[in-house]
Amino acid sequence: MRVLVTGGAGFIGSSLVHALVGGGAEVTVVDDLSTGSMDNVHPAAAFRRLDILAPDLRGLVVEASPEVVVHLAAQVSVAASIADPGRDRLINVEGTRAVAEAAAASGARRVLLASSAAVYGEPAELPLRETSPTRPAVPYGSSKLAAESVLAEVLRPAAVDFAALRFSNVYGPRQRAEGEGGVVAEFASRMVTGVTPTIFGSGTQTRDFIFVADVVSAIVAAAEVEEALALPGPDGPAYNISTGRPTSVTMLAEGLRVALRYPGTIEHAEARAGDVEHSVLSPEKAAEHLGWRAAVDMQRGLGATGAWFTHQR
Repeated sequence: MRVLVTGGAGFIGSSLVHALVGGGAEVTVVDDLSTGSMDNVHPAAAFRRLDILAPDLRGLVVEASPEVVVHLAAQVSVAASIADPGRDRLINVEGTRAVAEAAAASGARRVLLASSAAVYGEPAELPLRETSPTRPAVPYGSSKLAAESVLAEVLRPAAVDFAALRFSNVYGPRQRAEGEGGVVAEFASRMVTGVTPTIFGSGTQTRDFIFVADVVSAIVAAAEVEEALALPGPDGPAYNISTGRPTSVTMLAEGLRVALRYPGTIEHAEARAGDVEHSVLSPEKAAEHLGWRAAVDMQRGLGATGAWFTHQR
């Protein structure tokens, strides 16, 4: 299988590329290295340093002739989206349009978009399902939801199959502190350097934390499955990629304390604007159509994450 991965030098992308190459796939990585690193890129993958909005993108994708395009390149910081929503939208919406158009021109059979639980905003129900209302609370969530619409707008007329994989809070080795799941990286980086971590809000707020290896296995399953993923109905191309289990921020911090043997204190500060109080996503649709479920429990995932941060130090 030939796969092109945008953002393949980043946190999730590099882990995905290693898994794909290990499974025998022929992989092309497109990354501008604005947040990714060449140290993350698998040596067996073809690498092109390029912004997804660059005019050369279409020719590059056509030349690579991928069967599947996995679009992970994005602006992922909620804080940055609030500070500069125009840039957030340019990268996440128009960047997705450029990738989708290039994929269609290349003859790809499927495009997979990294979307986010942020598209739901403040939940009207729990667990969140793909049919739940989408009411993003921050520009990042709005741009991800708009990217999903762009994917359908470009690829349905071109008869290219597609799916929007709505990740819950992803964490694991190689993660930066920015982004929806960045609280794990933020806490870990502080604990290993002896800096006091800060919980914003009461700490009782919950999230659906998912280990990066589980996200990678979901993407691989979505790339390989034979049935069409852009199913009929309003939720057709959307798939929650999650554990279906809520974890409080306090429980997360204490789990990292154990994993890192951190002896210090944990501070509290006022909640941040736009933060959702509780979020957990149902993974049942992905289980039914992709044959996938998360397999890594929280303590094992935190142990692996803590070990990586300790090694980096």
